[in-house]
Amino acid sequence: MRKIALDVGDKRIGVAVSDELLITARGIATIDRVGIRKDAGKVIDLIKEYGCGTVVIGLPKKLDGTDSPQTEKVYEFKMMLENKMKSSAMGHVEIVFEDERFTTVIAERVLIEADVRRSKRREVIDKQAAVLILQGHLDGSKR
Repeated sequence: MRKIALDVGDKRIGVAVSDELLITARGIATIDRVGIRKDAGKVIDLIKEYGCGTVVIGLPKKLDGTDSPQTEKVYEFKMMLENKMKSSAMGHVEIVFEDERFTTVIAERVLIEADVRRSKRREVIDKQAAVLILQGHLDGSKR
């Protein structure tokens, strides 16, 4: 089963999905945040559409490894997603965290090196960060 990754931010959620062999990640969507329940519902729709068995959520820790204010928001989103999945008979889908420190910075550098204009970067940076989160998870699972 595929894996799906989320880069959960205050304004957007970047989404990436793995291939069926769990080798590569590709960005599939950027969800504009409207409310935690509706956002979780959109994620569930994507989990169903792509047949995912695992959700990998980027966990934004501080450089020293402690929780940040954004970390608490991500924990809250995970709880909402779990609750909605249980009520949707999707309790079998596993949710795991992956350290996401520097993923947005790296994503920005990748897009700059690819000569993507600033206005376009804003549109795709969250999706690219989700790709980095998922690829890191997939590469770590191989070891």
